[in-house]
Amino acid sequence: MITIGQLARYAGVTTKAVRVYHDRGLLPEPERDSSGYRRYRAEDAVQLVKIKTLARAGVPLARVKQLLAASTGEFTAAISEIDHQLAERAQEIRRTREQIAELGRGDGLFVSTDVAEYLHRLRQLGVSERAVQMERDIWILLQSVAPEQASGWITDKLDTIDDPQFQAIYLDYDAAFDWPTDDPRLPDLADRTQRWLADRRTGAGRTTPQLDPALIRLVNDSVGITSPAWQQLAHLAHKAAAE
Repeated sequence: MITIGQLARYAGVTTKAVRVYHDRGLLPEPERDSSGYRRYRAEDAVQLVKIKTLARAGVPLARVKQLLAASTGEFTAAISEIDHQLAERAQEIRRTREQIAELGRGDGLFVSTDVAEYLHRLRQLGVSERAVQMERDIWILLQSVAPEQASGWITDKLDTIDDPQFQAIYLDYDAAFDWPTDDPRLPDLADRTQRWLADRRTGAGRTTPQLDPALIRLVNDSVGITSPAWQQLAHLAHKAAAE
């Protein structure tokens, strides 16, 4: 007769595991003796080793009791079924790990390689993370709703990002997010932007891709990032375009 601690050591499990097997009805729990201890037999140790072996092989505890009482044919069939289930779980785990690994690609997980490169260039330029995240959300929507237009637009953007004038305007726009609406730099920025756009539209052999106005409104409404200063810039740009 042995104690629960000895039983656990012989089978290579913890006493907590033994109690779990008791609760699950896998291992009979003996009555306490006159000293208040539960005493186990060698047969209990053998049964416990069988339970541990099946559990570590991946057999659900709910099936262990059934397998312990199964005939040879039933046992073989049940093991085959469990092996098939484990194989399916293994494939699911592999797919999950692949998805987790994809997260390490950062922006490339959500947008095309060209857009991810454009966002990387913006970060190199010193654009705020707020602006980069706004751009990423815009491109996610564009590539989902209008992939062909987005493809042409990002090609143009990758070419534009090398223009020093565009870089300066972009950085000023980014900084202007926090400017007051009466900041004297706003009219100058709006004017510089309009002149740059006009020059770019009339450049030799250049055709800037045009986006559907309805699509632009959808993107703007969905992203929803603005500030009073940016609204003032939009007003100034609209006013200049109307003149």
